Amino acid sequence: MRLRTEQLTTHLSQGQLAPVYLISGDEPLLAQEAADAIRIAARNLGFSERELLHAESGFDWDTVLTEANSLSLFAAKKIIELRIPNGKPGDKGSKVLQEYASKPSQDNLLLVITPKLESAATRSKWVKAIETAGVFIQVWPVTPEQLPVWIGKRLQQAGIQASRQAVDILADRVEGNLLAAVQEIEKLKLLLPEDEVDAVTMSTVVADSARFNVFSLVDKSLEGDAQAACRTLRGLRDEGAEATVILWALARELRTLIKAKEALAAGDHLDWVLKNLAVWEKRKSLVKMALKRLPANQLQQMLRLAGGIDRAIKGMRTANPWDDLCTLTLMFCGNPVLAPANLRQALKN
Repeated sequence: MRLRTEQLTTHLSQGQLAPVYLISGDEPLLAQEAADAIRIAARNLGFSERELLHAESGFDWDTVLTEANSLSLFAAKKIIELRIPNGKPGDKGSKVLQEYASKPSQDNLLLVITPKLESAATRSKWVKAIETAGVFIQVWPVTPEQLPVWIGKRLQQAGIQASRQAVDILADRVEGNLLAAVQEIEKLKLLLPEDEVDAVTMSTVVADSARFNVFSLVDKSLEGDAQAACRTLRGLRDEGAEATVILWALARELRTLIKAKEALAAGDHLDWVLKNLAVWEKRKSLVKMALKRLPANQLQQMLRLAGGIDRAIKGMRTANPWDDLCTLTLMFCGNPVLAPANLRQALKN
């Protein structure tokens, strides 16, 4: 079965879960909310234990089957949550997932989470096996045209009545970042004396964002302003921001740049490429600056460094994530911080 995210609530309300779920998409907020909804529904049905597995380089895929067959001392049912950061389980992983899906355990729920899968990957044997045995949820981004409606619904859910102009102001402010939109709505709930907001109030409240924010860091990095970008990064660190959120924002922009470079190398026109990648009009100049400044090989180096930072955050690599985030930020700005050989050496630590 294949579902859209907006169909998931109805599916889960039926009181019976599928044995396997696959969530795929590059919109972190919607993917996280879909996973949370499945976890909550599972807990309500007695799946009281959760085993989290990260299928990264060197992962033993037999662990999935071992966990599925092992009996818990603390719970009769458990959720096996499998995260595949690159969306590619390989031959071994594909066989394991097909085997699991062919004979799913009634005492376990397998929840697989991946980034957006390319069209060819959605037709692979392991995805088809999960789709046959369970549910495949594709998380699609909210387009610029859809964003005001999406924000309007979120405001209503929060008990806030907003004018059309107020909604448009918030949509323009967050520029497609759903996590930022939700954060602003939460702030409105705290600051509004009444549950109504007009354009003037929205402009005032939204303008009072934190001095240092992740989106400013990304923009300064794309612009190539190393001094301002590093100052913003230090401010985020000092204000207690999570390194994971900053890495997500930088890595998302990095993937956009890499996809744009590949399309340009294939002969596509720049304006068409940016439109196809859903780059907002106000940010096109920043992305163009970064594409002109950063060669393809440096973008690949930055991608490897981002993977190393992710491992450092998870404790799988001995390094200070904030130091590496500073290096990644400087590389975004065009500073040749690490040569390829030095980068390989650094990621060994």
